[in-house]
Amino acid sequence: MGFFDIVKSIVPLVVVLGLLYGILLLVRKYSFSLNNKKNKNFNVDIVHNQIIMPKKYLSLVRIKDKILVLGISENNISVLKEFDYADFSSEENDVQNLKPNFVDILKQNLGMK
Repeated sequence: MGFFDIVKSIVPLVVVLGLLYGILLLVRKYSFSLNNKKNKNFNVDIVHNQIIMPKKYLSLVRIKDKILVLGISENNISVLKEFDYADFSSEENDVQNLKPNFVDILKQNLGMK
């Protein structure tokens, strides 16, 4: 095997790797960002997740001016309750300035104390 045979096999490899890197840069530039660094106009924030059973969760999710209590299982996501964020945040800030606890918020909004 001569020098030119080795160069013939390395050049296509470098070209393919360069194309893959170019595609990676394009996907990063124009794709949806999961960590909300690029797209801040979605206004979706996960306040808290609470595991109930394996693969079953209760989640508090804030979407713009609403708080949703979601039941999440392996095959299903369902909205259990919906609250206004303005009412929710003003009541919580009056009581304490600490980060709200999921269980306390759920009990408060379901009428239990």
